[in-house]
Amino acid sequence: MGASIEVGGRGKRKRGQVRPSMNVTPLVDVVLVLLIIFMVIAPMMVKQFWLHMPKKTAAAQPEPPSPDDQVSIVMVVRSDGSLWINQDRVELAALPEKLERIFAARSDRLMFFDAAADVPYGTAMAALDAARGGGAVNIAVLTDTVLP
Repeated sequence: MGASIEVGGRGKRKRGQVRPSMNVTPLVDVVLVLLIIFMVIAPMMVKQFWLHMPKKTAAAQPEPPSPDDQVSIVMVVRSDGSLWINQDRVELAALPEKLERIFAARSDRLMFFDAAADVPYGTAMAALDAARGGGAVNIAVLTDTVLP
């Protein structure tokens, strides 16, 4: 009448003997969660921003510019939204064509950029995009204001 139950029952063992086994399901869950976290975080950790700083020279006196040196191109966006290249006012639509003509006579495609503090971000970016369309390869943002 009495039924006997054998736990883990293969082979000849004593009755009621329990065979230990390790439950690895929680370990697998934790490892998968950590893997997902590292997969999400890893691309954010490799972002780099390269900044080219001029090399410091020993107290050498710079040579005065010769009269035949080319004048630097400075594009300024004033408070009223007007665009100026050096001392000439330029409309945004005509900016790429004007810069193409300027860069055609130059060996470098360097341009300096300055904007008034109260110029909207979109206006400044539209001017920079138009300058890129006009052939400006290197655009240096000025830190000291040149606005009149």
